[in-house]
Amino acid sequence: MIVRAAETGTPEGRAALAELCRIYWHPLYCFARRRGLAPADAEDLTQGFLADLLARGAVAQAKAARGRFRTFLLASFENFHSCQRARACAAKRGGGKTIVSFEAIQAAEGRFHDEAATTESPEKAYDRKWALSLIEQAIATVRREYAAVGKGPLFNALKAVLWGEHGAESYAQIACELGSTEGAIKVAAHRLRRRFRETLRAEVAKTVMDLGDLEDEMRYLLAAASM
Repeated sequence: MIVRAAETGTPEGRAALAELCRIYWHPLYCFARRRGLAPADAEDLTQGFLADLLARGAVAQAKAARGRFRTFLLASFENFHSCQRARACAAKRGGGKTIVSFEAIQAAEGRFHDEAATTESPEKAYDRKWALSLIEQAIATVRREYAAVGKGPLFNALKAVLWGEHGAESYAQIACELGSTEGAIKVAAHRLRRRFRETLRAEVAKTVMDLGDLEDEMRYLLAAASM
């Protein structure tokens, strides 16, 4: 995806860049809030940075040798913030472009306040939000897949197994509710976990510049999500 996003002159490149913006909007917003910015200022900064990224095609500057894309993006975000402060200019909100919807912005601030108070650094908050954003994207993808084949109720009943094991009593209860057998539900849970892992790997693969880094990035994601 990062390689495609660098090709800003093509429809595929613009679509890939837009998806990257959606993935990283909340992690960047959370970083700005942890740095002490007010909600409106954090929103302006995040919207402005991503609008600038879209306009300049700066993703093309990201090289595999420079490390992880998430670290490249965060460094670029901090540089952008420094430039904005140095210029002391009140740029038009979001650079005239809407990167995410107003509802998504409200939800982001709501999630920020709903979290328990923590002393984690802005950098750790950014990494954790990056990890959770990819996990949420993977869950949403699998949910759509199951709904498309009429298995939405099965997904809803078993989604908790994505992060933990159900006990025998829970599987039996789910089987009773869905008119199935405990054995069939256990098999379905195994398949759901496998599909989720595959989908999550695919999501992480979109955000690495070298697929040789995929396994390390997967391990880092799981650790970051558990912070």
